[in-house]
Amino acid sequence: MSLIDTIFGRPLASNEAGEQRIGPAAGVPTFGLDALSSAAYGPEAALTVLLSLGAAGLTLILPITIAIVILLGIVYVSYLQTIAAYPNGGGSYTVARENLGANASLLAAAALMTDYVLNVAVGISAGIGALISAVPALQPYTLTLCLVILVLLTLVNLRGIAEAGTLFMLPTCAFILSLIALVFWGLIATISAGGHPHPVVPPARLAHATEAVSTWLLLRAFASGCTAMTGVEAVSNGVQAFREPVVPAARRTLSIIIVILMVLLLGIAYLAHAYHVGATEPGTSQYQSVLSQLIGAVAGRGIFYWVSIASILLVLCLSANTSFADFPRLCRAVAEDGYLPRSFTTQGRRLVYSEGIWVLAFLSGALLIVFDGITDRLIPLFAVGAFLAFTLSQSGMVAHWWKRQERGAHVSMAVNGLGATATAVTVVVLAVVKFMAGAWMVVLLVPSLVALMLAVGRHYRRIERETAAPGKLKLENLQEPIVIVPIIDWSSTAENGLRFAMTLSSEVEVLHIESEDTTKSLQRIWPTRVENPAREAKQAVPRLTVLKSPFRFVVQPIIDHVLEVGRKNPDRTIAVLLPELVERQWYQYFLHNQRARILAARLLAQGTHRIVIVNVPWYLRKER
Repeated sequence: MSLIDTIFGRPLASNEAGEQRIGPAAGVPTFGLDALSSAAYGPEAALTVLLSLGAAGLTLILPITIAIVILLGIVYVSYLQTIAAYPNGGGSYTVARENLGANASLLAAAALMTDYVLNVAVGISAGIGALISAVPALQPYTLTLCLVILVLLTLVNLRGIAEAGTLFMLPTCAFILSLIALVFWGLIATISAGGHPHPVVPPARLAHATEAVSTWLLLRAFASGCTAMTGVEAVSNGVQAFREPVVPAARRTLSIIIVILMVLLLGIAYLAHAYHVGATEPGTSQYQSVLSQLIGAVAGRGIFYWVSIASILLVLCLSANTSFADFPRLCRAVAEDGYLPRSFTTQGRRLVYSEGIWVLAFLSGALLIVFDGITDRLIPLFAVGAFLAFTLSQSGMVAHWWKRQERGAHVSMAVNGLGATATAVTVVVLAVVKFMAGAWMVVLLVPSLVALMLAVGRHYRRIERETAAPGKLKLENLQEPIVIVPIIDWSSTAENGLRFAMTLSSEVEVLHIESEDTTKSLQRIWPTRVENPAREAKQAVPRLTVLKSPFRFVVQPIIDHVLEVGRKNPDRTIAVLLPELVERQWYQYFLHNQRARILAARLLAQGTHRIVIVNVPWYLRKER
């Protein structure tokens, strides 16, 4: 087995695609890690905003979480309907395209792409944040650890969706069991202590209040807590990744994810209030995540603490897998409609859309580097794109039911209408509240991405118009091309190219560049080496043109001459034949100039469809 096969797995044939499909159990780690892992940083994001209220902020976390859970329930019911209505994949892009038009669908796509990139960065940085909470000595290596996790995730996802789902099953189960055990353990301890449990390990002391409760502060806390809802759409985007029948499997997976997430969010919020666990200042040496403090307060720092922290670390880092599963599929759908490069539609060796994976990894890595891998710096950018996509998806479903007017359509339309209204209000709140904290970048980036995709779409439509299939093959006015062969000096490579040129046309022009320091002029040997042998063989004699180059330029004089010949012969094809030396080892190319390739690239950029480039290779023999 080769090294490539060891790293990326053996290539999969197209007929093996069915084996790569997953069931509900594998669907949870594949499409649910984004949503489930947000239980680790969603409540903390809200508590971080409430830091300025001191102990008073803990009394507000439960009502804020209840509001988020209600909104989550509305979105959940809406997406159950979306999965049933769009069994081929009912993400926001598809629903908006079919019901609201191209512009709305591109807005949804741009919002989702932004959210997926942010999810990778936030998930990994939150996971490393959990590790640093347990091992503060690792604080200086935050960014390095984030990038290492990103590389590993990229490699795993390049091996295929089924393999990623199976590999992530164990840490996902450990995470869910650990946090559910924590919630029930804490609830029993709280009830036994009459609502005032004694923490095993005291949490960090809460600072004194520095401001009073205000509507603006509550909205900011709600907006930050809504990051716990990102990733809910992932299952509806990836319906076709499930085994048949796909709709029940996808709905079952979504239900499992949402129920677990609701239990965790409510449980963590309640226990944070009961045990007086608040947020600590991110990015400082005193930082300790809310979950780290909560586990210590409920169970102490024994084996349960370290197993839980390890599972949280893994799942937070692996939560980026949801984006790796969905981002390439979204790019493929947009590319199929002609709004992204067509290469996004090509499946790689493991039947995944590799180009989308590489692009996601690159963009997420850049984001981690810019923000130093600190979760709190990334959180303000998060969730705006997700809720904008939610809104467009639900609005599209309202239009879908309105057009169908079948039995039960009005009830479904009311459910999706409620979801659209709730998420639209949340989008406005998120954009306003988080605007100055960094959301302005997302607000500007999403329209920029839409403009970029529209430009790509215009480009492809122009190409389709200009290259539209003609009628019958046109055979009139066929002529031999004028063949131009640039030759620097006489060699076997040059002779090979000239021989081939003479088989193409009787009108061959050899172009030679001569500067003042040229020691071997082709003019001197031309009669004996070319003219005389051609006449003796009764062949058309190639014409030699020598161009003086006082500044020692080679490529530009050739281009100027070829373009001039093209202008003088508007009804002829100009074939530029480039003799090229081909080395046997890739590293030997660095020992030679690459004029032929540079010339070809420049001619492609400046020429017309009447200028044709022909490469004639001369292969060196293998060394003995």
